[in-house]
Amino acid sequence: MTSADAVPKSRFLVLHDYGMGGCWWWVQARSPREILETFAEVEVVTDPEVIARADWDLDEVDIDAATMPPGLDGLKAKRDGQRGLPGFAALADRDMLHVRRSWDADPTTYLMEVGRDGRRLRQVVLTEEGTALRSTPDDWPFNPPVVDLFDPNLANWEIPAAEFEAAWLSARHMDA
Repeated sequence: MTSADAVPKSRFLVLHDYGMGGCWWWVQARSPREILETFAEVEVVTDPEVIARADWDLDEVDIDAATMPPGLDGLKAKRDGQRGLPGFAALADRDMLHVRRSWDADPTTYLMEVGRDGRRLRQVVLTEEGTALRSTPDDWPFNPPVVDLFDPNLANWEIPAAEFEAAWLSARHMDA
């Protein structure tokens, strides 16, 4: 028996939020961190009101099970592929970090201040035309986690806090 096996498992509500919806599961695990280390792009829901309302029929799985339900299986496979890469979990224990992101062919660049749950706290959008727009959670209808703090690529996107602050101060509010 390993020392990890001696820790009793608890039931956690787990969400993979993909922006306009999400997939939910009950996961038996030793800790929230074990879940985040095992499955990519998930969050462990801690809001007691949300947990109390989660009475719908969800798959329940043991974190040590040989197979996972659909959806969670792919998130586990993704994390398994990341685990040995340089940068894996390098930023996982940060309270706050600043990142620069662009997506695919979109010429827009996003500078984001991100909290320990992977959600944006503040954001500056740099457009192709050179406009800089800043916003906060009050400006967004949704604020799902935008980064997986265990993702080995995250360290490549990190920028200094001073760079983010300079952009924040020079940007105009998105509604101005």
